[in-house]
Amino acid sequence: MNARLPSDLPLPTPKHPVPDRAGVNAYLDDPEFATLLPLYLGPELAAHLQPHLLRLGELAGGPLDDLARTADQNPPTLQHRTRTGIDQQTIHKHPAYVAMERLAFGEFGLAAMSHRPGVLGWPSALPAAVKYALSYLFVQAEFGLCCPLSMTDSLTRTLRKFGAPALVQRYLGDLTSQDLDTLAQGAMFMTEQGAGSDVAATTTEARPDPQDPGAWRLHGDKWFCSNPDAALAMVLARTEGGPAGMKGVSLFLLPRQLPEGSPNAYRIIRLKDKLGTRSMASGEIRLEGAKAWLVGELGRGFVQMADMVNHSRLSNGMRAAGLMRRAAAEALHIARHRQAFGKALIDMPLMQRQLAKILVPAEQARTMVFQTAEALRRADAGEPGAYALTRLLTPLIKFRACRDARKATGDAMEVRGGCGYIEEWSDPRTVRDAHLGSIWEGTSNIVALDGVRAIQREGALPVWRAHLLQHIDGTPWHPAVRQRLHTLVDAVQALGQRTADEHHDAMARQAASALYHLTSAVAMGWEAGRTGSLRRMLLAQLVLAHRLLPRDPLAAPPHADLAPLWATAHQSASAETLQALNLLG
Repeated sequence: MNARLPSDLPLPTPKHPVPDRAGVNAYLDDPEFATLLPLYLGPELAAHLQPHLLRLGELAGGPLDDLARTADQNPPTLQHRTRTGIDQQTIHKHPAYVAMERLAFGEFGLAAMSHRPGVLGWPSALPAAVKYALSYLFVQAEFGLCCPLSMTDSLTRTLRKFGAPALVQRYLGDLTSQDLDTLAQGAMFMTEQGAGSDVAATTTEARPDPQDPGAWRLHGDKWFCSNPDAALAMVLARTEGGPAGMKGVSLFLLPRQLPEGSPNAYRIIRLKDKLGTRSMASGEIRLEGAKAWLVGELGRGFVQMADMVNHSRLSNGMRAAGLMRRAAAEALHIARHRQAFGKALIDMPLMQRQLAKILVPAEQARTMVFQTAEALRRADAGEPGAYALTRLLTPLIKFRACRDARKATGDAMEVRGGCGYIEEWSDPRTVRDAHLGSIWEGTSNIVALDGVRAIQREGALPVWRAHLLQHIDGTPWHPAVRQRLHTLVDAVQALGQRTADEHHDAMARQAASALYHLTSAVAMGWEAGRTGSLRRMLLAQLVLAHRLLPRDPLAAPPHADLAPLWATAHQSASAETLQALNLLG
């Protein structure tokens, strides 16, 4: 038998030079995520959710991502009349978007799970952390739909908290339905051309309905309304004859269709042509005597709407965290599998620094989502001090995480190179969507100032200090790091208090960033102490070193072994190993 010559052997298929992460299970690809869930959900609930997390992770890595790309490329359209000439407005959504609605509202019940038992087979209403954990996976594929999800969830919460029992009874079942045919989605009509964040400048007017005692008629224009064809919307309006300023503004529930079945008296003027969230409709609304019902007390509209807005802000921070996780995962995949100049990108020092600059804010944001969700759970349970902590952490995550997402997604696009600028890949969509976070539900300046208000009005700093010290005391920090942390707690508290006491608005962003960075670093260290994650302890110290401690911009950066950051599996370490790690000198 003749031996085959080497030239006769089949050539191996060359490895494709352009790495593609498509088809990866987003949950399995992030093993540390699974280690955090029992800390915040408890072991029993975390175990119960495993099949749903695996299912959603698989969808986010493939089919859901494909649907999101299709919906982004085929935005909704507005039809004003039927073909027979009847005035009947309809927003036509691409079938890909409707398929995503069925997954989010239907299969996973993301808008319903906080308000009724039975969703995902759990016998009681699920805590907020579950909703955010699942949505965190969902948003890694689709951002736009998460706005209607959040508004439906937040509207339901606000209606239950402040609405008259008759209103709650009338609409709660539809708001929490998992059947798309009976579901009532929610929206928030607040923004006007002359009254964006300045709610006191609201001009939309509410007049008592002479034909229906207890009902009101709304007149005016709302300038930026996402999910404009929602079945129900919360609307801010100034009551006729009411006082000027904020005390004249009240909150109303506006149905798209009146109880007797006729359409309400408002029109969608046009849809917005947006930079991002193109899959989801946003429009301009003209209220022409639309019938609505008061929610809560007259003249306290902003206070009541603030509850809905703050809830949405936490959701916004979660979305920023999810976008950064998608960006980090894509960048890591490319760096591991792309070769240049004879070696993998991930082995190059400058690429390692760039990846760390993506990973650190992504992990900070994820930890802050869980920390804030836990504070919200305790606040809803009536725990003393928890409301003040929630009121502080919520604007912090909205301010810092949403700003960080813009840079992290842009840096990840750069890691992919030229392909990252092409719409066939996820990077352009992620970058476009990330820019909305710093505008939606209050710009960066507004939410930084809201954090200062939480200090002034809620006395949040002593509660925040106690929260951090409890976490520090329960963590195996290196003694030098522990000493630094106690010094930083004192310094950051003093900065926040001075900013609040002196009404020093120009320092609000500086104070908000310091509070966010220290809270996230301490909390990540606390998580590391409970999971044994060397990676998490390294991340916590990187936050301290690069976000809170002084550095000479002309000096060489201190050497740090970043290998744990690139680990593909969770690395467990002993308390002694965690304590030995000290990047701070």
